[in-house]
Amino acid sequence: MARTFTVEVVTPERVLFSSDQVVSLTAPGWEGSFGVMALHAPMVVALRTGVITLKLADGEEVRIATTGGFFEVADNRAVILCDVAELDREIDVERARRALQRALERLRNFQDPTIDRERAQQARDRAMARLKAAGAM
Repeated sequence: MARTFTVEVVTPERVLFSSDQVVSLTAPGWEGSFGVMALHAPMVVALRTGVITLKLADGEEVRIATTGGFFEVADNRAVILCDVAELDREIDVERARRALQRALERLRNFQDPTIDRERAQQARDRAMARLKAAGAM
């Protein structure tokens, strides 16, 4: 049997995910994606917008879209604190596609001085993370 560890994903609204049957996870850190397995050394990492992928002992894979946050692992337990996060099965794919199209249109219109490019890039990244987590990209 595979070694497991506990993972909790927490947003300001709720505990989004909690399980003691996680075999591995990958997450988007600011310095690059990283992976964690049972008995990992303690660490704290700042997260960027992207997808957290959790593999469970029963073979299930759970994907979570996040806009960033913090990840801490210690004593065979990982806690992920996110401002915003969505489980793959809760994502409205059509809404995410519309958001991506709006962001891309804003970014294509680079001559318009009224467009906040950084905000449009963030919207694009959020929409892409949601679509990836939902398996639609």
